[in-house]
Amino acid sequence: MSHIAMVGIPAVSHVRPSLEILRELVARGHRVTYANDPSVTELVVATGAELVPYTSTLPVADNDWPEDPIGAMGVFLHDAIQALPQLRAVYDDAPADLYLYDIAGYPGRVLAESQRRPLMLLSPAMVAWEGYAEQVAAPLWQLPGAEEYRSTFTGWLAGNGATTTDMDAFTNRPAKTIAMITRAMQPFADTVDPDEVTFVGPCFDPHADRDEWTRPAGAGKVLLISLGSAYTRQAEFYRQCLAAFGDLPGWHVVLQIGKYTDPAELGTVPGNVEVHSWVPQRAILAQADAFVTHAGMGGCGEGLLAGVPMIAVPQAVDQFMNADRLVELGVARRLDTEDATAQALRTALLELVGDERVATRSAALRADAVAEGGTTRAADLIEATLSATSTV
Repeated sequence: MSHIAMVGIPAVSHVRPSLEILRELVARGHRVTYANDPSVTELVVATGAELVPYTSTLPVADNDWPEDPIGAMGVFLHDAIQALPQLRAVYDDAPADLYLYDIAGYPGRVLAESQRRPLMLLSPAMVAWEGYAEQVAAPLWQLPGAEEYRSTFTGWLAGNGATTTDMDAFTNRPAKTIAMITRAMQPFADTVDPDEVTFVGPCFDPHADRDEWTRPAGAGKVLLISLGSAYTRQAEFYRQCLAAFGDLPGWHVVLQIGKYTDPAELGTVPGNVEVHSWVPQRAILAQADAFVTHAGMGGCGEGLLAGVPMIAVPQAVDQFMNADRLVELGVARRLDTEDATAQALRTALLELVGDERVATRSAALRADAVAEGGTTRAADLIEATLSATSTV
């Protein structure tokens, strides 16, 4: 039995994508530990993995992130710096045979390199491509505070035994990466080195959540509306959705409003709409005909895997790029929040579901996503890495 350690952060969008991989590794007989904040204990232990608790300083509870990019990056770096000693207290005495780490789980890579152990990145988002440094990263390093940030990061790596002390290489070019997104969502995918990165698509249990939602009798078509878990303080947007899709003939609507919006703010809810703070999204998408999404990478992957057309209403960070990519793929319309009026939303929905080309593209992309292998392929790749390193 091998000891596989996962190092992550407590943001749900970073935790959920890899859970089924960990569950599969446990089922195959491995000991899996997961270093993360106690706030995600329930999610972690449900997989059979052992939680190795460390205290995170990330503002995931109140979603109070700095607005400037360097400030936001600094929050992650500060969290990594203070987390590493907490992890060393556990793993220096009992190193793992293999370290897996999230894109923000910097201490995981430092631990692996300082202990000369194999490591793999489990990326829930797009990965760096050829030209990424010039196209995306370089402009960031011209912003105020960037020089100090880079100096702090580099000094931290050098002072803690990392063998990769170049910050850009450390953050953008891990030796092996399992990308838990469908290749279709990766920018410039043809320039990503297949020897470094394997796209396995969304890693779900296809049988999980299947019975957690029942399509109402008589519902001709089903629409799911969800802005994920973080960007849900959008009462006006929800009211526009109710105006757009409420009492739309033949449609049943499931509206997820998150924990930050009071249902009373919505006003009168039409009879064909059910409102929840949280829903079993995959179970609903498996029976849905369309999806209004904030275009987070997780939501995009679930939508593509379900083969449903999407209305993308991006809210922050990579969601704008993701929304544009869905449009390029021919399966979505993009509406920015300020443009998402009731009329625009209804028009977009009816155009999408009435377009045979969208249906054809959705079906093709669903087949591609399924073929990427998901959870089983990811676990196979991890075990192959273990086998290769154990024979060296």
